[in-house]
Amino acid sequence: MDFLIASAHAQDAAAQQPSAMMSFIPFILMFMVIYFLMIRPQKKKMQEEQKFLQSLKKGDEVFTKSGLIGKIQGLTDKVVTLEVTDGVKLKLLRSQVGGSAKNILETK
Repeated sequence: MDFLIASAHAQDAAAQQPSAMMSFIPFILMFMVIYFLMIRPQKKKMQEEQKFLQSLKKGDEVFTKSGLIGKIQGLTDKVVTLEVTDGVKLKLLRSQVGGSAKNILETK
């Protein structure tokens, strides 16, 4: 009779173990949370930055990621010539332009 009870306990333990798919659900949920809270917003921000960099034109007032403010005097695919003051021109990588200086200069 003891072997029947031991057999019943073994079947009960086997029935309580989750399936392989059920054990992966927490990992899938964590990946989805990370994707929607971190990866997706960062990707959207990068696309907006690329769109801004492609729309730059001569005469735009911009600031750089290092804090310089100036007017664009020349553009190539990778280089921006920025006039920071009368007669002082700097060449910098297009990717180092941080944004438009219109809002910054208006708040003085």
